[in-house]
Amino acid sequence: MQGIPKPHGCACCGMSRRCFLNGASMLPAAALAGTGLSSLARAQGADAKGLGEYIDLASFRPKPKVRIMNVVVRQKLPYWLGWPGTSYDVAGKDKEYSGFIAKSAARLGIGLEREPAALETPEAVESYVRKVQTEKPDAVLVQIQHMASWKMVEKIAADGGVPTIVFAPIGMSFTGHVLKISRQPGVYVISSLETSALEQAMRMVRAKKQFAESRLLVVAGKERKEETLDLLGTKVRRIPRSSLNELFAKMPETDEAREVARKMRRQAKKIVEPSEKDTLNAARSFMTAKRLLREEESNGLTTDCLGMVHTKVMPTPPCMAATLFQDAGITYGCEADVFGAISLMFTSYLFDKPGFMNDPVPETVKNLLITAHCVSPTLLNGFGKPAEPYILRSHSESNIGVSLQVLWREGQPVTLVRFKSPTELILDTGKVVANVDTPPAGGCRTNFEIAMDRVEDARDVLGFHQVVFYGNHRRDVEAFCQMYGIKVVHSPEHAPEIGSTAPKPA
Repeated sequence: MQGIPKPHGCACCGMSRRCFLNGASMLPAAALAGTGLSSLARAQGADAKGLGEYIDLASFRPKPKVRIMNVVVRQKLPYWLGWPGTSYDVAGKDKEYSGFIAKSAARLGIGLEREPAALETPEAVESYVRKVQTEKPDAVLVQIQHMASWKMVEKIAADGGVPTIVFAPIGMSFTGHVLKISRQPGVYVISSLETSALEQAMRMVRAKKQFAESRLLVVAGKERKEETLDLLGTKVRRIPRSSLNELFAKMPETDEAREVARKMRRQAKKIVEPSEKDTLNAARSFMTAKRLLREEESNGLTTDCLGMVHTKVMPTPPCMAATLFQDAGITYGCEADVFGAISLMFTSYLFDKPGFMNDPVPETVKNLLITAHCVSPTLLNGFGKPAEPYILRSHSESNIGVSLQVLWREGQPVTLVRFKSPTELILDTGKVVANVDTPPAGGCRTNFEIAMDRVEDARDVLGFHQVVFYGNHRRDVEAFCQMYGIKVVHSPEHAPEIGSTAPKPA
């Protein structure tokens, strides 16, 4: 497993407690969930049992070694007639695109290996295919520089035996060239001048490797066991529910806990129900989850949070802690829902954006879908991007603890995803219409309306605990699923005729 922090003791840097608090006060709230507090928080030391030592949350995010081989295919130079045309600056465009690919790979932490010479003959392609078969990279990225070279592309994609990304700038293909290969499993064709698609394609390869190197911790029930999800390769470790509440009971009130609580209160747009003690307990819950994750050598978790609230074994639900986790790129799912958590990992790994696992409610008068839950991230625009405003509330169903009512941006396009299994995913898109307050509405604290795309009746939206995130990423999600053999299903576009039997919800 990669990305699991190792235990460490006090980092005695000579910083006083006052200096620690003064320095931490200048940090944004989101930094508390990641690496921003690490050098300061270590100065506080730990309690006698070491439970209060600082753990860098960002270190749980897997950082796998990803290797992509990159090659150009074309006809022998100089070109004469045929697309891209004699006037096309082959050398100049090759330098431009290759430079962008190299910078994107570096930005994503991907090892890129460019073939020194372009492939211009069937013999050169045969040799390269044998190289791919032998070295087995995580993917091959093929840049095409002449319309007459598609047979070369097809050979690499068919015989290489690894996922293949094909970049065909406009001028390198007609519809007939891409029609079949662009729908082939294990292949992603980019026929476009939008170079940002290249970085997203490489992010797909990295995300698949992150799934394979992740362990999801499920805190529920009484058993301890582990399994591995088909296709994704993610390990799922189940541990008794009591593991969390027993550890929470021992978690001290440290300077880190007090600072996390203070920052969450200070940066809230408004505070409604939670007391200072509530936010301190929520901060202790945050520290407890980090500790448990490290002890179990895991990269994300989902807990039987409602069960713990119902039985009153903890004075606070983990809602605020889960928000901080999500904002740091570390999955913290609700209600021990494995595939809800896997869907959260999906948005985090594939798009570097946190997602919102929700309960879907049809608004039948306005024909909208309301998505509601008591855990929402704030960094909806992406990790490292500006946060959305939030109001500190209680957990709505129990009216205890701390939950964030995050205000989603009206008019913002969104994508909804939900893994039904490791090999099947529900995918839809829509647009945020308005936030919904509780009260007057009942239900969870973060609560907003979505006007669905391509779905005639909001009652027909498939799934439960779908994960909503910013941006219309329908094509990107479909591309990932095609590359790795995941079936995509969409909610029905047309409502059943009046009087007919409605389809059963997925």
